[in-house]
Amino acid sequence: MRLYAIGDIHGQLDKLLEAHDRIQTEAGHDAVIAHVGDLIDRGPDSRGVVEHLMRGRDAGRNWIVVRGNHDRFLPAFLERPDWIDPGLSSGQHWIDHPGLGAAQTLASYGVDPGLDREALLREVRRAVPPDHARFLATLPLWHLHPLALVVHAGIRPGVGLLDQAEQDLVWIRQGFLDSDADFGPLVVHGHTALDSAAHHGNRLNLDGGAGYGRPLCAAVIEPRGAHLLTGKGRVPLVPEMTG
Repeated sequence: MRLYAIGDIHGQLDKLLEAHDRIQTEAGHDAVIAHVGDLIDRGPDSRGVVEHLMRGRDAGRNWIVVRGNHDRFLPAFLERPDWIDPGLSSGQHWIDHPGLGAAQTLASYGVDPGLDREALLREVRRAVPPDHARFLATLPLWHLHPLALVVHAGIRPGVGLLDQAEQDLVWIRQGFLDSDADFGPLVVHGHTALDSAAHHGNRLNLDGGAGYGRPLCAAVIEPRGAHLLTGKGRVPLVPEMTG
């Protein structure tokens, strides 16, 4: 039994295609591949990433995609233009925050991000296909596989899976990253960007910082351990101390 998993994509379609090719070379087109969310923002082709994953879903690929905090921004803007995610400590809107990458996402849909707010909303509603917004808005918050729990940010220790709050599932850091609790299944997540994937025994962080120009991490989880998939082959992901 194997589970392949891919970290935060952030609009990096070329890197996603490369990761899929690497996995399919090893395991074929029927490989079970989990994506930990944050499909859009920062990178150059958020639209292409969404289209590629939707095509895979429609073709019946064994692809799991969970919802990241960034995946909420675009659908929310279309439905509730003034909504500000409470997870943002800055209190800034997705459109106005310079580090969130809204401009790149809008440009991938052919929208000029420099328009005034009213014109921008009108153009986004015209340019973004409804099925793209619906796909992002309806992604599951987690997926439980026999080998791992796949979630974007993590889970609140001591809280049952069915009682986890959405805000924690897509935003949590403090209380999860520093926990050495046995979560039961290995928690495979992203959200907190590193230089590369890191295994902490109870959790595996796959956000290698693709949104900041670093590699997109792809890994394979098996009953006896996990490996990072690289252009030179498998690299063991050895559990580190949490802290």
